[in-house]
Amino acid sequence: MHNVPYFYPIYPYNYSRSHSEVEHHGAPFFKEESSEHRNDYGAKPFVVNIEQATNQNTAFRKAIWTGDHLQVTLMSIPPGEDIGLEMHPDVDQFLRVEQGNGIVRMGKTRNNLSYVRHLHDGTAILIPAGTWHNIVNSGIVPLKLYSIYAPPNHPFGTIHQTKADAIEAEEAYD
Repeated sequence: MHNVPYFYPIYPYNYSRSHSEVEHHGAPFFKEESSEHRNDYGAKPFVVNIEQATNQNTAFRKAIWTGDHLQVTLMSIPPGEDIGLEMHPDVDQFLRVEQGNGIVRMGKTRNNLSYVRHLHDGTAILIPAGTWHNIVNSGIVPLKLYSIYAPPNHPFGTIHQTKADAIEAEEAYD
């Protein structure tokens, strides 16, 4: 007899343990499926391998889930580029770097970004509402990250292939 606790799974009534019967609602798990992942799955339950989805993303910004109180976007920032200096007055933001190296600058005013940190794979960035910030890709590969906004900061279904697209869309949105 083993002195190790044993986990007994409890399944809801009519639960199927067969993987082939499970309906897939999430980001692609393999590159071949990547054309499937073009939608914002918001306001519905959603499971995603966020690391894989982030690393597969090639768009500057892509919303993958937009709810009433939360939004998840993926970003790919080319080497030497940045997200652009910005401030969200009523939005808290969490970002996590999945690939690449960068620098984040934050501060209370746009002219005083005194909080400076280096970023690398696995780094999390927490930005309180009302804080000016910018992230620069200081590496030689695209900086891949995901961002969680609370509340949402971009329209449902946002996809900006480039930073120029993002700037144009924001000017039209304002």
